[in-house]
Amino acid sequence: MIYLDNNATTKVDEKVLDVMIPYLQGEYANPSSMYDFAKKPAEALKVAREQVRDFYGAKDVNEIFFTSCGSESANMAIKGALACNKTRKHIITTKVEHPCVLNTYKTFEKQGYDVDYIGVNSEGELNLDELKEKLRKDTALVSVMWANNEVGVINPVEEIAEIVKSNSPETIFFVDGVQAAGKIPMNVKDTMIDMVGVSGHKFHAPKGVGALYVNKGCRIVPLINGGHQERGMRAGTENVPYIAGLGKAAELAKDSLSYESTEVKRLRDKLETGIIRNVFNARLNSTLKDRVPNTSNIGFEYVEGELILLHLSDYGICASSGSACTSGSLEPSHVLRAMGIPFTALHGSIRFSLSRFTKESEVDFVIEKMPVIMDKLTKISPFQDELNKLKLLKGDR
Repeated sequence: MIYLDNNATTKVDEKVLDVMIPYLQGEYANPSSMYDFAKKPAEALKVAREQVRDFYGAKDVNEIFFTSCGSESANMAIKGALACNKTRKHIITTKVEHPCVLNTYKTFEKQGYDVDYIGVNSEGELNLDELKEKLRKDTALVSVMWANNEVGVINPVEEIAEIVKSNSPETIFFVDGVQAAGKIPMNVKDTMIDMVGVSGHKFHAPKGVGALYVNKGCRIVPLINGGHQERGMRAGTENVPYIAGLGKAAELAKDSLSYESTEVKRLRDKLETGIIRNVFNARLNSTLKDRVPNTSNIGFEYVEGELILLHLSDYGICASSGSACTSGSLEPSHVLRAMGIPFTALHGSIRFSLSRFTKESEVDFVIEKMPVIMDKLTKISPFQDELNKLKLLKGDR
């Protein structure tokens, strides 16, 4: 099995699992309890909070709140911020956000909020001029993802934060950092960003745990009410084993950033180059240098993406046709549509996402098999004239 769908989820690092196991077995006490048996779980939470603070590059451990996932982090940030400022009814996001953000915004749109969705160019770059035009003095919240989950494009969130705050210091700026976490450095303390959400299973922690950074100067209302956990910001007994795992994964990811930016990027580039060179109907959907180092989105013209995935699976290769959260939909990617990807490639676009566990031999195998797969699929495509023209063009180049 060759796993190249790490933007959907990642394997749990063995070092992370080793940290988790004691709190699943012997050290199972509730960390809020007063007796000595609860001291080790309570200490595990403290250590993990420090590790996640360092991962974010935040100033204070009290700016870190543990959640169950990236979607909860986004909902906690967006709903919590708007609940604190009910007089402002204008919010802004982008057309290429993850569904956990877009669908939350659509909910507020139905409740009477005025929502603007900022577009991107053909490479996936955000239109900052449009953002500047749409900002208003009554803008309550702006939400922009740090890195796109489908094409990997990195948004200049530090610059965007300054644009937002220069328009109105009271406007809250939330960043979905899920696909940036563990791939590129974060250093929120030197920015004007108010909140950043991450999800552990995207950087080799288990599913079911995440975190939200909330700048000390930012006020939000809790999403989950109940007990005093997370300093009153998120009720419910803390998931100690998973939080301990998240902390360790954050520490490992921070230490692996250099490897991500060099070796993972090298393998990603090798994969792209090999496929584009050997498959005549392949096109790279974003060629930007400013992409996370593990992500490649390749369009195969005049071929259906579902068929490509099935043939890849026959060889034991795991990839994706877009966000895992929309994989049950037959609609083409909203991200690629926003980028204006040609219809000829829209339905045949495949996302390959690597990790620090990806091997060069695996990349070589995919490069070897893609022409074989595409030879089969182009022969049964109803667009033979168009494919022949592409083949001639590729030959000329």
